[in-house]
Amino acid sequence: MDAKSRIDILRKQLADHNHAYYLLDNPTISDFDFDQLLEELIVLEKLHPELFDVNSPSQRVGGSVNKSFETVKHKRPMLSLGNTYSEDDLRDFDKRVQKVVSEKYTYVCELKYDGVSISLHYENGCLKQALTRGDGTQGDDVTSNVRTIKSIPLVLQGDTPNEFEIRGEIFIPHKGFEKMNEDRLESDMDAFANPRNAASGTLKLQDSSVVASRPLDCYLYHSLGDLIKIDSHYKRLQAANKWGFKTPTDTRTCETIEDVLEYVKHWELARKDLPYDIDGIVIKVDSLRQQEELGFTAKSPRWAISYKFKAEQAVTVLDEITYQVGRTGAITPVANLKPVLLAGTVVKRASLHNADQIMKLDVREGDTVFVEKGGEIIPKIVGIQTNDRDLFTNATTYISECPECQTQLIRKEGEAQHYCPNDRACPPQIKGKIEHFISRKAMNIDGLGSETIDQFFREGLVNNTADLYFLSKDDILPLERMAEKSASKAISSIEESKKIPFDRVLYALGIRYVGITVAKKLAYHYQNLDNLKSADFENLIKVDEIGDRIAKSVLDWMGDQQNLELIQRLKKSGVQLEIEADILANRTHVLQGQSFVISGVFAQHSRDELKKLIENNGGKNTSSISKKTSYLIAGENMGPSKREKAEKLNVSIISENEFIHLLG
Repeated sequence: MDAKSRIDILRKQLADHNHAYYLLDNPTISDFDFDQLLEELIVLEKLHPELFDVNSPSQRVGGSVNKSFETVKHKRPMLSLGNTYSEDDLRDFDKRVQKVVSEKYTYVCELKYDGVSISLHYENGCLKQALTRGDGTQGDDVTSNVRTIKSIPLVLQGDTPNEFEIRGEIFIPHKGFEKMNEDRLESDMDAFANPRNAASGTLKLQDSSVVASRPLDCYLYHSLGDLIKIDSHYKRLQAANKWGFKTPTDTRTCETIEDVLEYVKHWELARKDLPYDIDGIVIKVDSLRQQEELGFTAKSPRWAISYKFKAEQAVTVLDEITYQVGRTGAITPVANLKPVLLAGTVVKRASLHNADQIMKLDVREGDTVFVEKGGEIIPKIVGIQTNDRDLFTNATTYISECPECQTQLIRKEGEAQHYCPNDRACPPQIKGKIEHFISRKAMNIDGLGSETIDQFFREGLVNNTADLYFLSKDDILPLERMAEKSASKAISSIEESKKIPFDRVLYALGIRYVGITVAKKLAYHYQNLDNLKSADFENLIKVDEIGDRIAKSVLDWMGDQQNLELIQRLKKSGVQLEIEADILANRTHVLQGQSFVISGVFAQHSRDELKKLIENNGGKNTSSISKKTSYLIAGENMGPSKREKAEKLNVSIISENEFIHLLG
């Protein structure tokens, strides 16, 4: 038998044994025999490098080293889910679904694994790429590390779509976590705080052979792709299991919201017996067609919700209340606590939010307090044990001056927080504005972080965002921890940010209430910053989604002389302060004032392409039909309830070709 034939046989045998062991929990060979086959494969592949295959079972042992992880844009955004902690909220969610979906619907209930979200891309039945969630729009490429996880198939079984994506959660089971920590302690290394942190840290290790040695596992629970011709989310999971994916066995379909609540109640208690951590239940509408009808908000799908289990509590002592200043000047009181273990991590600080919250809790330094993690992430004080309080302690008096620059604080009518108005000379505000400016969703200046900005500020190199563009490598090279390579990367990234489009530059300026969506609306309406500067209040509020508060904030910012000087320096540096001509050339106002709902599958364009055409021609995309909807663009397999609602409200229903005709 030639080498290629033997290698092919070994790869097939090892893949089958892996599938039986990790997915079917039914090993068909001893560990010793498996290792012998693997060793034979590794030797043969070394002798015949021309037969290398990135998806060979031999690649699971790792060995590659990543000095950095490339950031890659998600083909489909990884949105977060809306959270709830009460049964009433789940019933309200069900009522919202009822209002949109007129036909019968079913829910799918899944355990919410407490790990690291992952997106796997497969082409022609082979693993192509693995991305972390990141910020939801782009994530880190961790493919080489993910290949070492034995429950993730490298090559699929059966007849699979040519291209698709499947998402899931990478985690570490309890037994593996305990053993890993025992080994670390024996080696005089610090133990990991909890399985989630351990899984997250492991996935970003540079040496994939170390990743391979750790007990990472993975459940896959959400497949996406136009080539998967299955309407049911639940049936897609069953198909994924047949293709070789480890899918959850505890997932259930529920006919009613009462069935959902029963599932939730069962797992609120039963989760303690699971061999891994979960922190809630995910509820999804099963039909993808109905999911499409329900649509999305800017941040999350309307067809799914996450029920979070009640947070764990801990009791500790509040040592001191300090105050932080944010980039907008907002003051946040912080409780500094005696360290306490809570939900697997040591908590030393908790937010007290604002003066009203301090007054409501009547919290004082020296109090014994109850702490929990809001959403099991951010610690907060939820109560006081007043029995232990010294009778002679005084109530907390909220500060009246900024802790950083001693400026008198203000509190505007109707707002909960106090503010420091000294935005020109208050150090945390200056640094915060620059940190916002360089952030990924704004100017995306890689190679700079909060510590570097703090260093630049302390050395007098930057005092505002425009100063960044007048830095040279010689300016920053003498700084501590700034080597030749990192200095070059910082300057190069600053230079590269001059290509960032105008709408993101506008967001980066940090005008209050001007988030990413508002910045885009303003950028495309006014086309350049000079036009926006010239706009008055009446003109601004005519722009879609711009209300009185946003309009006033924009006018206040544009009316400030120092901000105008900042704009001039940014313009001089070459930052994009107008929409590029080639982008404008493809935009018209043909659909100005008209709103569209897209539903179904189309022959000539994808749904995203249709949405872009609507935006580029002045129209507005909406996810649900209302009296304000101008047109419903109907494709194949459109849900009947959308058609019924459109007909009921006299909304025009048009085909893809009729829409193209509208564009002229």
